[in-house]
Amino acid sequence: MSSHTLNDVALQELRDGFTGDIITPDHPTYDEARKIFNAMIDRRPNIIAQCACVGDVVRSIQVARHHGLEIAVRGGGHGVAGKALTDGGLVIDLRQMHSVSVDPIDRTVTVGGGATMSHLDRSTEPYGLATTGGRASTTGVGGYILGGGSGWLDRKFGLACDNLLSVELVTASGDLVRASENEHPELFWALHGGGGNFGVATSFTLRLHELSSVAVMVLVWSPEAGANVLRTYRDFMQSAPDDIGGGALFVTGSAEEFVPKSLVGRLTFIVLITYAGPLSEARQVAATMLELGHEGEFIAEMPYADLQCLLDDPPGYRNYCSVEYLNAFPDGAIERFCAHAKNMIVPSASQHILLPQGGALGRGCSDYPLPWRQAPWLIHPYGLYQDSADDQRARQWTHDVRSDLKSWESGAVYLNFIGDEGQDRVVAGFGRENYARLAKVKAHYDPENVFHLNHNIKPI
Repeated sequence: MSSHTLNDVALQELRDGFTGDIITPDHPTYDEARKIFNAMIDRRPNIIAQCACVGDVVRSIQVARHHGLEIAVRGGGHGVAGKALTDGGLVIDLRQMHSVSVDPIDRTVTVGGGATMSHLDRSTEPYGLATTGGRASTTGVGGYILGGGSGWLDRKFGLACDNLLSVELVTASGDLVRASENEHPELFWALHGGGGNFGVATSFTLRLHELSSVAVMVLVWSPEAGANVLRTYRDFMQSAPDDIGGGALFVTGSAEEFVPKSLVGRLTFIVLITYAGPLSEARQVAATMLELGHEGEFIAEMPYADLQCLLDDPPGYRNYCSVEYLNAFPDGAIERFCAHAKNMIVPSASQHILLPQGGALGRGCSDYPLPWRQAPWLIHPYGLYQDSADDQRARQWTHDVRSDLKSWESGAVYLNFIGDEGQDRVVAGFGRENYARLAKVKAHYDPENVFHLNHNIKPI
């Protein structure tokens, strides 16, 4: 049977009872439907199954497996490696499944597997409730939570997966299971960082916390001030309360009113301070940083959902990024980190990021397969640019940053922050013992490795 005939037969089977939309290469919305956040990825699936319900997900898995079609799973489509697409296979596109249901009495929220951070944050905002979310409103909830989930609130409320109460998931055999502490507990453990290896997560229930607003301080300096400011910032964060979040980064100065005109379009150094509370308290807590003589500032109290939109990464850019976790950030590491800022692509949307950890993030459950959570610092060189001619430059810059700071690396890695960097890095993302345990869970729920377009755990 030819591949064309095979696709026709598969489509006919898929359409039987399917309630969402089915997109094929001849459909007028095909090119738009296959776009993902990283414009470097250009893959052409034969079928995009835009699922509207759990039954559509089950049907898609059954049809794809029956006809030997490779399966990719798309939530928000932010994964830098582009695993939300497949060449020639079937994409289970969850974006229509973005419902959010808030229980303000129990302080929980149930969110569909295709929702974005914006869907989640805007739904909990009216109740004065929130949970740790990604640092961009367009990030998909599913891949974010399954990878662990680091965000502006993780020092206060822990990682997203620390707030996970249950997951509904369709396995490779097409069965719908509910994983929680009491139901499929080993699978539930694996879903705290194990990614999309075990099935298609169609909904998540999360714990919420009281949070009506946050204080935000964006402090701007010329790049030459970076090293001196970072030394103070490092010392400040070592004793900062859990309410403090944020990070420090080199960027291209934007044309905002608070950015000095001399820095617009040029390399700029920024410290972002978030505070899970009122601005009056934030000013007192962050007084050390506010006294350093910054050249520009944006300081405000705002809803948490607005903070989530503040640094949204622009769509349609080419992406190349990586991460290294550091056991320490001494003066020598600061100097090296700052020195690599000059090799960024400027002007562009690229970011050279330092993020603090600690707080509730570091104190969280050490049993989960997230060995990176105990490191006090991480560096995240993040190339975002438009011209494909800059691909090699972005790759080289990213690798040079990692290589130059290896003296302080912990060896662990948050897999949501990297692309394809080899199996050793995948194992490092979980820890060797955790990887072996995850492989057994994988063998139980996906013994044939149907869900392999991810940072893959091979079944044993």
